[in-house]
Amino acid sequence: MTTISCDPRLHLQEGKANHEVTVEEIDGLIKVYRDGRIERPPVVPNVPCAGVREDGVTAKDVIIDKFTNLWARFYVPIYPSTGSRLPFLVYFHGGGFCVGSAAWSCYHEFLANLASKASCMIMSINYRLAPENRLPAAYDDGFNTLMWVKQQAVIRSPEQKWWSSQCNFSSLLLAGDSAGANIAYNVSTRLGSNVTSESSLKPLCLKGIILIQPFFGGEARTSSEKNMIQPANSALTLSASDAYWRLSLPLGANRDHPCCNPLANGTNKFRDLQLPSILVCISEMDILKDRNLEFCTALASAGKKVDKIIYKGVGHAFQILHNSHFSQIRVQEMISHLRAFINQ
Repeated sequence: MTTISCDPRLHLQEGKANHEVTVEEIDGLIKVYRDGRIERPPVVPNVPCAGVREDGVTAKDVIIDKFTNLWARFYVPIYPSTGSRLPFLVYFHGGGFCVGSAAWSCYHEFLANLASKASCMIMSINYRLAPENRLPAAYDDGFNTLMWVKQQAVIRSPEQKWWSSQCNFSSLLLAGDSAGANIAYNVSTRLGSNVTSESSLKPLCLKGIILIQPFFGGEARTSSEKNMIQPANSALTLSASDAYWRLSLPLGANRDHPCCNPLANGTNKFRDLQLPSILVCISEMDILKDRNLEFCTALASAGKKVDKIIYKGVGHAFQILHNSHFSQIRVQEMISHLRAFINQ
C-alpha cells in the first residue's frame, strides 16, 4: 500500500497545482510533492511474521514506543542444545533514511538467514523515516531502542521472556546496511562519547559494530562517486544519493554535516570515542567504495580496531537484491564473515 503523509515543515500552499508538482523524486521509491505530500510506491512487498520458519527461526514483531510508532522485528533461532545464550544483534535497514521497512521481504529473508547461520538473535528496527522525520530522528530511535532493551534486561518482563531469556546481553552488536549502517555508527558514537558513559548501558555491553556499505557523503566528490559506472537499475546512483541527503539532513544543512560526513572538520574526534571492534563490508562496484575506504583508514589511524572486507564484482545492497548467481555467492561469503565476527 502506498504511504501518503504530509510534512508541515515544507510550508507550502495547498492546492491542486501544488499537488501535481514534484519537488523531489527517486524513481520508483519516493516522490515528494510541492504541497508536502509524500508517496512511497510498494516497490518491495512487506511480509508479515509467520511464526516458526522452516529454518527454525521464530520471527515476531514487538512495539517499542507506540507514540512514535517505533517497532522491531525479532528473529530468534532454535535455542542451542548447550543452553548457552545467544549474541544479540540490533540491526538497522537501509533505504537512504527515506524508504525501507523492517517488514520488507528482502530484509526479512536476509536477517532470518543470518540469525539461523550465525546462531544469533536479531532485532530489526523499524525507525522513523525522512523527510517527515529528518535526522537525527532515526538516531534517536536507535538510542531509545537500546534503552528499551536495557530496561528489558533489568526487569525481565514476562511478556518479553520468549526472547530475553535466550539473549546474551553482554554480547551486544550494532549493525546495518547503507543508511542503516550510518545509523548504527552514529548510535554507537553517541554511546561511546563523553556525554554518555559506558555504565549507562549496563547490563548491556557493546562488543562490536557491523557496517555494511555505510551511507556517508560529502560536498567534495570521491573518485568512485565520479567515475564508477553504474547499471541502469543500480540500487544507489549519485543523483539518488544526493536526493536522499537533501530529504534526510536537517533543513539548511549540506553534505558536510556530521550526519553525512564523519570525516568533515578532521578526524581527531575519533580518538576520544570509545568504540568496540568494527567490521566494514565494502562493495567493489559501489559508488561509496572510496568513501568507505577513507572512513576505515581514518578510524584505524585513530587507534580503533577496524576490519574491512571488499566484495569483488558486486554493487550496493547486493546482499538483499542478489538477483544473480554471482551475487548469491557473495552473499554466502558475507554471511560467513558476519558469523565469524558475531561469534568471535
